[in-house]
Amino acid sequence: MLKPSLLSLALLSCSFSVLALSPPPQSEPYIGTADNLYGLSAQEQAPTYRNMNFLYPTRSVAAGGKPLVLRTSAEELPVSYAVDGKDINTDVFMRRNQVAGLLIMRDGKILVERYAQGNTPDSRWTSFSIAKSISSTLIGAAVADGKIGSLNDEVTRYVPALKGSSYEGVSVGQVLDMSSGVKWNETYRDPKSDRRQMFNAQLAQQPGGIVAVMAGLKRIHPAGSTFNYSTGESYLQAEILKGATGKTSSAYLSEKIWGPLGMQTPAFWQLESPNGTEIASSGFSATLRDYARFGQFILNDGVINGKRVLPQGWVASIADVSPESHLYPGKLYDGEYDLGYHKQWWILPKGDKATAEHGDGAFSAVGIFGQYLYINPAKKTVAVVWSTWPEPEVERSEKETFAYIGAAIKASE
Repeated sequence: MLKPSLLSLALLSCSFSVLALSPPPQSEPYIGTADNLYGLSAQEQAPTYRNMNFLYPTRSVAAGGKPLVLRTSAEELPVSYAVDGKDINTDVFMRRNQVAGLLIMRDGKILVERYAQGNTPDSRWTSFSIAKSISSTLIGAAVADGKIGSLNDEVTRYVPALKGSSYEGVSVGQVLDMSSGVKWNETYRDPKSDRRQMFNAQLAQQPGGIVAVMAGLKRIHPAGSTFNYSTGESYLQAEILKGATGKTSSAYLSEKIWGPLGMQTPAFWQLESPNGTEIASSGFSATLRDYARFGQFILNDGVINGKRVLPQGWVASIADVSPESHLYPGKLYDGEYDLGYHKQWWILPKGDKATAEHGDGAFSAVGIFGQYLYINPAKKTVAVVWSTWPEPEVERSEKETFAYIGAAIKASE
């Protein structure tokens, strides 16, 4: 069973094709190789995470002409939380959890901003599965544009290559909730797993290869009844967007958000093949402050300079999951874990299990090795965390990351 907080890329052991891309900068001598991304040494992790465009084909996401200025506090917010009776401050939190970038922002003002492991304000860091939540936001923008009629529309309306497959009758919303009922095995050391087949298709660098894998899957549950974490379904978001708008995810993100919002730096997104479709489930890279600007856009209900980009109620609906739903916090894995899931975001504990620091309605994008984009509308807080954990999933660091963010919220009140 895979834990929802970092889930599924923990056991990857497949080979990448070595692509003829530009050599990495000489100032970064320890960049790893594409075939060992999930088994990098501690020395290789940070240089590799900020230079993914030298390992894979990517597409640029154009930024705006004038960056949105973020307000900063005159002094850094003092933050501490307790571990085994000892107070842990920001310095110790970062050392204990291999944090490479940290930003806490409340009411649009930066209260904590730190860089480590060679990062600077200009470094672009890989998202891992944070990209899933960025991709679902683009689906919301396409709904607001009228390009996608409704989340109830069938996936095959926008991805004709899935016609006749198990995705017949599955809605766009059910894909966003990873509740299609289609069988998917996210185990990486099994060469026969679905995730490995998706990766093999990506390695082949042939357009349409991943969709072909998805079209070959079988249905095992009624659509909308069961949650099953699927990186393949997250990838389908890029195909849905392309079919609905005629545009790539990078172009649409630039047009709707990255440009109008005033990002400081062009981002880049890993592709299925050279000049192909974005890997909507991973491979997105941006600066620390630009991730925070994106988080503030979500916190602002998807509105930029008075113009609505996301549908009214889209952001509020992310954490608005009925206790009867199979997606409600604590139900995804037989009650063992308290996170819920909706629209490609993880929902923090709600109701009686909600903590005073986080309150109700907080949600987060989460990537392996310790990447977080945390949104708390009630507390008007955005947090961005970059890390180089030694393993894709480190339970102690997961807990401490949310504890640190909660302590920052408490300290800022």
